[in-house]
Amino acid sequence: MTAPVQKRLPSWLKVRLTTGQGFIRVSNRLREGGLRTVCEGAACPNRNECWNAGTATFLILGDRCTRSCRFCNIPSGDPPQIDHNEPLRVAKAVSALGLSYAVVTSVTRDDLPDGGAAIFAETIRAIRRDSPRCRVEVLIPDFLGSPAALDTVLDAAPDVLNHNVETVPSFYRLVRPEADYERSLEVIARTSERGAVTKSGLMVGLGETLAEVQNVLQDLRRAGCDILTIGQYLRPRRDLFPVARYYHPEEFEELGRMGRAAGFQEVLSAPLVRSSYRAGRVTMRKDGMGATGTPSAQS
Repeated sequence: MTAPVQKRLPSWLKVRLTTGQGFIRVSNRLREGGLRTVCEGAACPNRNECWNAGTATFLILGDRCTRSCRFCNIPSGDPPQIDHNEPLRVAKAVSALGLSYAVVTSVTRDDLPDGGAAIFAETIRAIRRDSPRCRVEVLIPDFLGSPAALDTVLDAAPDVLNHNVETVPSFYRLVRPEADYERSLEVIARTSERGAVTKSGLMVGLGETLAEVQNVLQDLRRAGCDILTIGQYLRPRRDLFPVARYYHPEEFEELGRMGRAAGFQEVLSAPLVRSSYRAGRVTMRKDGMGATGTPSAQS
């Protein structure tokens, strides 16, 4: 299965890049703490919007991934040694930025016995110690299907556990060769069984059919997924998988309606949506709290 390259970027995907005091403040805080963000690592199109709003999504466990997904901008290779001070530095940045909602993700660390689960747990607890009122969402890898590793993270009681299926099963071999669709569903299912709020994300535009997308929505709901994000795949580098087509904003609205009809409690579906985009606002809506003016991590 191959996908033709679409070269012309439609107008609704063109982002105006502006920097303000919020952007500078976030950039300085990250540099001072020696911290990384997925905003930069994954070449997120929303980085300027989120940083201008005073937020960022923290990337822990290094800047090299042990997997080589063909949609992701983060380089693969030998990752660095574990930095056990990183959770404390993330917590200090969350406190300094005054976040009410923080999102933490990581590269995939298949080289570690627990996949980095202990560092996730330490980061959650460190944020809670420094910022007791801050809610924490973690976007985790599949930990090679280890129930013990997943339990390590869940025992730290994140407010939301996010694990992305990313694409439809037929494209796993092409773009996620080291991942497994059923294994990802099992992460969601085990998390739901523990009573935690579950979330997952899906990219479209790789060449999938509408029927395949519908099947993924049904699979996620059966697994107990509460919150869903759907966004347009954008090739971050020329050597990565090409875009088959760009979905129109109206098509994303229809995908959103499909998700809500499938039973998701919250669905965020739009061309530039990414898995942690406006995460705090979405979760607050789910909980019936409504959006607030307080900054929340939303890359």
